[in-house]
Amino acid sequence: MFVDSHCHLDKLDLAEFDGSLERVLERARQAKVQQLLCIGVTLEDFPRMQELVAPFPQVAISCGVHPLYIAKHPLQSETLEAYVKTDTVVAVGETGLDYYYDAGSHSVQQESFAFHVELANKYQKPLIIHTRDARDDTLAILKNGQAQNCGGVLHCFTESYEMAKQAIDELDFFISISGIASFRNASELRDVVKRLPLEKLLIETDSPWLAPVPHRGQQNQPAYVADVAKCVADIKGITLAQVAAQTTANFYQLFNRVRQPEVLS
Repeated sequence: MFVDSHCHLDKLDLAEFDGSLERVLERARQAKVQQLLCIGVTLEDFPRMQELVAPFPQVAISCGVHPLYIAKHPLQSETLEAYVKTDTVVAVGETGLDYYYDAGSHSVQQESFAFHVELANKYQKPLIIHTRDARDDTLAILKNGQAQNCGGVLHCFTESYEMAKQAIDELDFFISISGIASFRNASELRDVVKRLPLEKLLIETDSPWLAPVPHRGQQNQPAYVADVAKCVADIKGITLAQVAAQTTANFYQLFNRVRQPEVLS
């Protein structure tokens, strides 16, 4: 059984699924994906996302403002806190820093990120972190905010082994691997995956983006997390069953507010 620890179900083009999210989740079930975490990226979209997935108990949700959306969607701190403290929200994020696409002033991103860390500690919910070309500042804000107290994950990881090791050793964070690890030009990332302990890894699709090999060029979907797991198994020279079992256990360890469903048949 697999867990897709990071997907954006509200961003999927459902046309290829006859307009039905239920069909997306049925394909996931057939691929032995037992649990999904649907990630919020703006406060404006959060109510619609929550309503979309509410009928499906296998889908948990997070709430946050993505660093690349914060300029057009200024942080509404009271609204974010009101959503985060509800029982249905199991994690804080997606938050973090992205200096790759935002080459201007980074202070707005940093202020938003620090507030997300504060909320995560206040309500003891793990952080979901997006980080790109901002290694030092990402780690500094997490350390200054004592993010080890709430825990979290560096999602869709593409940074250095040294950054991952710091996040694991100093913050007890997890590192999430996406389909990028299967891309032909991702040899450096594969080396990082090989060196990291399986006990600190999660797997994800980040769907609808970044479909793994052999689905490159297609819209990504949660069912394809099984292909990410196979990629990790191949990189580390272990069995698919080992990856499935350990990453699933890791997910429920980190996101401990998510109730583990009965084993799917």
